[in-house]
Amino acid sequence: MAYFVELDENNMVIASVVVADHVATTESAGITYLNKLYNNTSSWKQTYKDGTRKNYAGIGFIYDQTRDAFIGQRPYPSWLLNESTCKWNAPTPYPDDGKMYLWHEDNTSWVEK
Repeated sequence: MAYFVELDENNMVIASVVVADHVATTESAGITYLNKLYNNTSSWKQTYKDGTRKNYAGIGFIYDQTRDAFIGQRPYPSWLLNESTCKWNAPTPYPDDGKMYLWHEDNTSWVEK
C-alpha cells in the first residue's frame, strides 16, 4: 500500500489516505489518481514508513520542501530541530538512569515524574 497526505496552503497535513500499490506505481500516478477520485487539485505528497522524507507524516505535520521532509509540531519553544532526522530534540538529553521524566519548559530541564 502507498500512503499519501493532503496538504493545505501552508503545507500542513490535513488528511491522509491509502492507495493500492498497483494504482500508485509512482508518486505522480498516486497524485493523479487522488485528484481524479476527489475531483480536485489538492496538494498531495507521498509519505513513507521507511524514513524516506525523514518522518511518516501525520495530521498537523508540515511538509518542508527545502528538506523534502515531514516535520512534526515543535513540542516546546526551547527544543531544537535535528537537521539529520527532522525531529525535535530537547536542549538537554533525556536522563539515562531508568527513571521517568517530564520536560519542564520553565527551567528547560527534565523533572523526575
